[in-house]
Amino acid sequence: MKKILLIAAVAVFGFSNVNAQEVSFGPKAGVNFANLNGDIEDNDIRIGFHIGGAAEIMFTEKMGLQAELLYSLQGTKDSYSSTETIGGVTYSEEEEAKLNLSYINIPVSFKYYIANGFNVEAGPQVGILVSAKSKYEYEERVQGGGYDETYSESGDEDVKDYFKSIDFGMNFGLGYKMDNGLNFGARYNLGLMNINDSANSDDYKLANGVIQVSAGFMF
Repeated sequence: MKKILLIAAVAVFGFSNVNAQEVSFGPKAGVNFANLNGDIEDNDIRIGFHIGGAAEIMFTEKMGLQAELLYSLQGTKDSYSSTETIGGVTYSEEEEAKLNLSYINIPVSFKYYIANGFNVEAGPQVGILVSAKSKYEYEERVQGGGYDETYSESGDEDVKDYFKSIDFGMNFGLGYKMDNGLNFGARYNLGLMNINDSANSDDYKLANGVIQVSAGFMF
């Protein structure tokens, strides 16, 4: 992993001094549609966000490199509900659990401008886990037959010890950059590492999968 970071640093800072035709930088932010892939079932997309900055280094008119530093809220969620009526009494349950994984992500993307500001990108990403928390909400209701009762509870737990501190993946995306520096992009981050660091990590593999939709500005 250290070699990957070293290669990225050499690519960004070395080429910027030698071959760069144009260098621009600025903020970016957007929405995450995150999930976990692997040995997990019935989980749903967890909507989060990302925010940070990007630097674009153009080597030619069409080819360049973009390095970013982003705070990214990822994870997944799971929900369950059931309703059953027995003897005129209705029993219902609703439960939702969210896994919030917060990362500092460092993607480095090779970019190619097709035409008129439209571009495609691909490249590696290293993620550093900042925090991992599991939250849940539960509600149970009994109605009918003289009953009208509701029971609910909620809680959260720090689960950082169950996840690896480093993640690695690949990004694939496309974007559009206007002449004034305003830009838009969408990418998919395919996690290539098993991030499960619990006792059953060999049998229960988990990997990040995140769709990101972003807007930014380059100075």
